[in-house]
Amino acid sequence: MPLESLIPKKDIPDGWALIEGPRSYMKKTLFEHVDGQAELFFKYGFQRSVFTIYQNRENSDHQIELDIYDMGNVLQAFGIFSRFRAEDRVLGIGLDSYLDDQSALFYKGKYFVMLYSTESNPSVLKQFSMAVSLKITDHSPPPKEIGYFPKNGSKPGSIQYFPEGLLGYQFLKRGFQGTYIEKEENKSEGKEFHLLLAIFKNPQEAISALKVFRDNLYKKGKIDRGSPSPFGSNALKGEDPYQGRVIIVQKGQYLLGIAGFEKEKTVEDHFKEFIRNTR
Repeated sequence: MPLESLIPKKDIPDGWALIEGPRSYMKKTLFEHVDGQAELFFKYGFQRSVFTIYQNRENSDHQIELDIYDMGNVLQAFGIFSRFRAEDRVLGIGLDSYLDDQSALFYKGKYFVMLYSTESNPSVLKQFSMAVSLKITDHSPPPKEIGYFPKNGSKPGSIQYFPEGLLGYQFLKRGFQGTYIEKEENKSEGKEFHLLLAIFKNPQEAISALKVFRDNLYKKGKIDRGSPSPFGSNALKGEDPYQGRVIIVQKGQYLLGIAGFEKEKTVEDHFKEFIRNTR
């Protein structure tokens, strides 16, 4: 499907006109359009993009910019969307979305869509977003790993996908991270901690990465001794110099982790549910 065919032309909100574009960008030319962000798009598998500008017929200063990015597959489209989403303000379009006064984001299939308005106009941004979404025929489901993360206690809109260097460690490679709130009695606000899921080609590669993590903790942090972990033999507990308290468990081709918590008992149920959900 040509990206240009996803651009709303006649099916746009009343009072608006397409005044510039569509302009297409490939890997060699994306720097011309988003110089400071091009490298991030490349990491997530950028293939090509198209850009247009719409103008309000009654107010020429009021414009809306539209970018549509082909990211290659739904996982990479979610990944770049997750890095731009600021918080959980769902637009209700595509597989997931974000809307504020002057911008709208969503992903659907392998496509990531961004809209920016020079003035506050969320209702029109939603109309433009719907017009683009209706043209996208890629109905791929969202990445299955998103569903492994427990909903209870999660910080809405916090799950992100990283194509490399999960938690800042190159040996963890690619994976997902979600933010949770560690709630304690008699406290109105809790401390944030993270659940993470690192993806490997096979169980053997995941076991090797667990060994590297253990060696890293042994050299730079602290490994818990004493009673065996309730999470099985392929588990690691300790103190990471950057992430704080950590527990890492190998399950199949994944390494599952919890990091940055203070009291294990207050987060144990979240982690056990996470392990049960992961298949």
